[in-house]
Amino acid sequence: MALATLEGFLAAHAALIDWLYAQSGADRWQLARDRFAEALHGSVLRRFKGAQLEAAEISTYLRSLHLADLALACACADGNEPAWEHFFRSYRSDLYSAARAIIGLSGADGIQEARAIELADSLYAELYGLSDSASSRRSLFCYFHGRSKLSTWLRAVLAQRHVDSLRSARRLEPLDENPDTLDHKVRQPPPRLGELDPHRSRLLSFLQECLTLALNSLAPRDLLRLSYYYGQDLTMAQIGQLLGEHEATASRNLERTRRDLRSQVESSLRDTHRLSPAQIELCFEYATDDWPHDLSQALSRGFPERAQE
Repeated sequence: MALATLEGFLAAHAALIDWLYAQSGADRWQLARDRFAEALHGSVLRRFKGAQLEAAEISTYLRSLHLADLALACACADGNEPAWEHFFRSYRSDLYSAARAIIGLSGADGIQEARAIELADSLYAELYGLSDSASSRRSLFCYFHGRSKLSTWLRAVLAQRHVDSLRSARRLEPLDENPDTLDHKVRQPPPRLGELDPHRSRLLSFLQECLTLALNSLAPRDLLRLSYYYGQDLTMAQIGQLLGEHEATASRNLERTRRDLRSQVESSLRDTHRLSPAQIELCFEYATDDWPHDLSQALSRGFPERAQE
């Protein structure tokens, strides 16, 4: 089916939305069901854009979301005080730890520690939303769609803010810039996560290159197992039968291959393209957010002849 309007989405998936709402714990924040459904609809639109989807595909995608994190983000975006208190308690220390890692803090360095705290604290204003009036406030939480964990998304945004600050510090700008222009820049709504980095397409091209090289280096049997699972959507029982493995063995081998791929891709991004840990994290975050890469095509050399007929 085509991606519907919000009203059509609510009507077509009413029972599923009820289940997702209950699983999310959104009532903890007094978040209305329709408000949560709006966030679910926005996540689907963001992920699939104008694609034609079956109801089962939409259901599978929605069930894969981090529902509790999405509900918390929605409540915080709406300015819910209990939700904000929970966010501070649950994520403040993690944000400081992430900021220290991004800054590269080692040992008792007071200046670097202050920079890390400043980096983490600077994110709160954008998460709350900067505006002249509450009615037009736009929170950065509005750009969280639940595909990754909230903690992962926050680290990616924080890493990009650090990249932005370094880039800004290295760029010479006139001191007498027009105040009206500055005011316009401040009031612009925050960009989507995928648009935060002007070098996003370059990072994703590096990721695709490294992933292709890693896939090409796999043993034929490991590549075939990946092809069966991701390219043909076979179950582990079916894969085990085709490869003469027990279902549990096929599952373990698939997980081992995925770990090896991840490690090899990270090493290649670091050693070949000289990416920092924060940039590597962004590569994978962008890939889960909105990456047009066709994995089934990349795995095509792993298909047996009969699978391509």
